[in-house]
Amino acid sequence: MIRSVCVFCGSRVGDDPEFRAAARRLGEQFARQGIRLVYGGGSIGLMGVLADAVLKHGGEVHGVIPEFLDRIEVGHSQLTSLEVVDSMHVRKAQMFEMSDAFVVLPGGLGTLDETMEIITWRQLGLHDKPILLVDQKGYWEPLLALIEHTVARGFAGEETRKLFDVVRDVRDILPALGLAAEEATGKAAPAKVL
Repeated sequence: MIRSVCVFCGSRVGDDPEFRAAARRLGEQFARQGIRLVYGGGSIGLMGVLADAVLKHGGEVHGVIPEFLDRIEVGHSQLTSLEVVDSMHVRKAQMFEMSDAFVVLPGGLGTLDETMEIITWRQLGLHDKPILLVDQKGYWEPLLALIEHTVARGFAGEETRKLFDVVRDVRDILPALGLAAEEATGKAAPAKVL
């Protein structure tokens, strides 16, 4: 059963207001479904937008942040719980241990690092937890093309495509994870997972 979901996303908000709106919608959905958010503990960027939305709607948020980032005041001080750890490596391991599934919103190099590591861990058989890339407004198309390129050029097997799923909108996340998704207008339509 999925009760705790780790979300990887940007420490910046990006160039399109829809990215912020999507993070807010996801936070509200998590809170309404009683899903605990596990994330990198930041107060800035999409991370902060997402955490604030979960908290605003009465949900639970656990952040994991390295001490050096907390020192420069990017740690979110209003979370349900904030764990300060020694390094980025410990951060990723802690987020992994606390999560039943992983969701990837738009982000930069840190988000790419976290995403590729969690996909690689699944490839190596270290876990079999669901991984969803949210291709909001086509953001992850270049990454998906790169992964296809690695398969086409013989550096990754066909099974690589089965290590993660892709949804096109945050409204598709909960159905893709097999969870009910209540919206203001009623039940959300089932997601088409590619």
